[in-house]
Amino acid sequence: MNTDLSILTLIMDASIIVKAVMLLLLGASISSWAVIIEKSKLLKQSIDAADDFEAEFWSGGDLYTMYKNISDSDDDQLGMAGIFEHGFREFGRLKDQSIISAEQIVEGSRRSMRVAQLREVDRLENHLAFLATVGSTSPYIGLFG
Repeated sequence: MNTDLSILTLIMDASIIVKAVMLLLLGASISSWAVIIEKSKLLKQSIDAADDFEAEFWSGGDLYTMYKNISDSDDDQLGMAGIFEHGFREFGRLKDQSIISAEQIVEGSRRSMRVAQLREVDRLENHLAFLATVGSTSPYIGLFG
């Protein structure tokens, strides 16, 4: 009777189905950690960008100047800056139309900002369904193996 219980021996002596399940779980684990690391970096960047935007927004400066600085920037504006940019752009577009009331201008700006906010939430929630699926199915796959 062989009493060597090293990890390598256990893996080598396992059946092909068990090896396939272990490989599948290893791949799911590596993919999950890649998504987790990417998400943590993205959230850190988003928090830093939001803090920077809030500091500038509440500093009491001119909103039009702030909008020009954001819109003239080469990179895509994400987070709060992008939401502000969309809302201010829509505000300016609707304000130039003389037949629209003030309430309609504000509602149009709100609608534009809501759409930008939903896009930002979708961007931040990307790959969360994958993590939820892996987290809920991995124990059962492991039990199968």
